[in-house]
Amino acid sequence: MGRGLDCAGLVLWVGWQLGVTCYDQTGYPRSFSDNRLLLAAEDAGFCKIKTPGRGDVACLQIGGALQHLAIHTGNGLIHACERAGRVVEHRLDAHWRRSILCGFHYPGNVQ
Repeated sequence: MGRGLDCAGLVLWVGWQLGVTCYDQTGYPRSFSDNRLLLAAEDAGFCKIKTPGRGDVACLQIGGALQHLAIHTGNGLIHACERAGRVVEHRLDAHWRRSILCGFHYPGNVQ
């Protein structure tokens, strides 16, 4: 059986499909209380942006802290959903919009 992926794994997989070489860090905790995700993304060459758009990585807060990553599709978010046990797309409604803290352009995809 294949291996599953979490939200960071999905972001890396999309990057690999785009030809972006990203470091696949393993062994990180399931939740973060600091800015470790932001630092890891910047170290990997992602360009931080205030408001993500179509094709960007959206950084989402859960419980007031950055805890989740998704791919912004313009009208929705594609992410690894723990509850569903798979990758899903959700409509970008008011709930999800409020959850977005910031975003990242993929390396080499500065708009």
